[in-house]
Amino acid sequence: MVHFVGAGPGGPDLITLRGARLLSEADCVIYAGSLVNPALLALTKEGASIYNSAQMTLEQVLAVIGEMERSGKTTVRLHTGDPCLYGAIQEQMDQLDELGIPWDVTPGVSSFCGAAAAVGTEYTLPGVSQSVIITRMAGRTPVPERESIASLAAHGATMVIFLSAGMLEGLSTELLKGAYTPDTPAALVYKATWPEEKVVRCTVGTLAQAGREHQISKTALVLVGDFLSHSYQRSLLYHPGFSTEFRQGDGSLDGAAL
Repeated sequence: MVHFVGAGPGGPDLITLRGARLLSEADCVIYAGSLVNPALLALTKEGASIYNSAQMTLEQVLAVIGEMERSGKTTVRLHTGDPCLYGAIQEQMDQLDELGIPWDVTPGVSSFCGAAAAVGTEYTLPGVSQSVIITRMAGRTPVPERESIASLAAHGATMVIFLSAGMLEGLSTELLKGAYTPDTPAALVYKATWPEEKVVRCTVGTLAQAGREHQISKTALVLVGDFLSHSYQRSLLYHPGFSTEFRQGDGSLDGAAL
């Protein structure tokens, strides 16, 4: 059996209870060494085989899994954050299906959640943005043209941009082709939830400068949007004038919006 486990954004106590249990029971752990906090390996049992997938190809990963399966052993494939985002797990699951090897997925806390916690804000604010676009810049790995930064930036929604901290000059240029202005708030969140976490607030126009000044060029998320300005309307959810299935409003609605 192979368990794909989300390791969480970095803080070793942010792995799920299920993920920690599976990690502690595994005979073999193949972890994304370039991103997963190695402190999590302290949860593995004595004698477990440990492999760093940053130094392996897909074929090598599958060879190790196959060897473990033939020996009747259990493998945990430990991915950073939640494995459904930029985890390259679909190709692994499909190959395992072809090999007849059973698998399951244990979700994890994504770094985009950790980044919001680090900044101390909410992505979906009434009157500001009700949509979150999670994307990346085209680099060595291309993205579909319809999903270019400029195209997505046209919405003016909250954006969380992965895998792009090394391309901040170009990212800023592409963002400005959309609905954002040079003064639109932005933030660089380096290693969210790790001990060395760093938050740098800036604007779309000063992204590249902020990256240079704070020496951030990798392992960081870029947050963009007016949600960072802390100007928003009160939600109706807890407004005294708003009736719900559980509470009768008092009729005092004053124009607040969901």
